[in-house]
Amino acid sequence: MIVPVIRGADEKNVLGLQRSIVDLATRARSRQLKPDEVLGGTFSITNFGSFGSLVGTPIINQPQVAILGVGTVDKTPVVIDDAIAIRSICHLSLSFDHRLVDGALADQFMTKVKQVLEGWAEEVL
Repeated sequence: MIVPVIRGADEKNVLGLQRSIVDLATRARSRQLKPDEVLGGTFSITNFGSFGSLVGTPIINQPQVAILGVGTVDKTPVVIDDAIAIRSICHLSLSFDHRLVDGALADQFMTKVKQVLEGWAEEVL
């Protein structure tokens, strides 16, 4: 498995991350990556949802600390203020090394991801 690393990801907005992902994925498929572009990662994201799966259990690529799995986005009936509504729902899963990450911290991270996605705003882009 080839896992390219986006350097300075914490300094990029969503559009910047998307551009880096497209560039790295294109070069990975054509075997054009340099050795230093696959070293030093700490956190991965995998999108098994692109194949239609709702949920998966991604495995950490050691020595990384965690991996976020993104399932497909489905229209689902949900209850909002005692009314049934149709909403787009995406299932996320987080696998992490418990020797390095406390479970409570991982849960707080997932809660924050949920809040950001549910309160999406243009300035995130």
